[in-house]
Amino acid sequence: MSIASDPAGSGAETPRRSHLLYLHGFRSSPRSAKAVRMQTWVAAHRPDLHFACPQLPPSPRAAFALLQTLTQDWPAERSAVMGSSLGGFYTSALIQDRPGWRAVVINPAVDPARDLAAHIGEQSCWQDPAERFFFQPEFVDELRTLRPERLLNPERCLAVVAKGDELLDWREMQARYAAGPIQLLEGSDHGLSDFEDHLEGLVRFLQL
Repeated sequence: MSIASDPAGSGAETPRRSHLLYLHGFRSSPRSAKAVRMQTWVAAHRPDLHFACPQLPPSPRAAFALLQTLTQDWPAERSAVMGSSLGGFYTSALIQDRPGWRAVVINPAVDPARDLAAHIGEQSCWQDPAERFFFQPEFVDELRTLRPERLLNPERCLAVVAKGDELLDWREMQARYAAGPIQLLEGSDHGLSDFEDHLEGLVRFLQL
């Protein structure tokens, strides 16, 4: 399925975004393939763009506080965010009080409190197994607190959902983001290994 048309309009009169935030997923980092690809794209096509891709702490409460502090002065109508998996969950929570932002969520975690309850304990980073952290039991409640009951301004958030996701249920993701534009992929995988094939459309939606 192709990306839905831009309901808010992305014509010549709409200024391009000046700030872009990328949020990695659980056990990931700014060294993930998609994060690095976005940084490379910015360097090549939008060197004027303020790009941020922070290492998110294991605590959801701390991670969200970091994001709020990092972006508190970002211009409402000139900012965009892209998040993958748990980063997609954080993206959805972050934009609830930032109605001017545009967002892309890639295979977003819908109920991470439920899913990550089975992962309490020591964990390692996908990009470097030597980097380890401890996922505390209280982090599950922190995730539950962050989950919005309903998604505001859904037309500004594009969900990229892969039916081939081996970790998350694509039907659940589709239902959660049904009020906004969805790009439903017949195959692919949780990490969206074919990210390059979709990059141009995602950049267009974000008005970069």
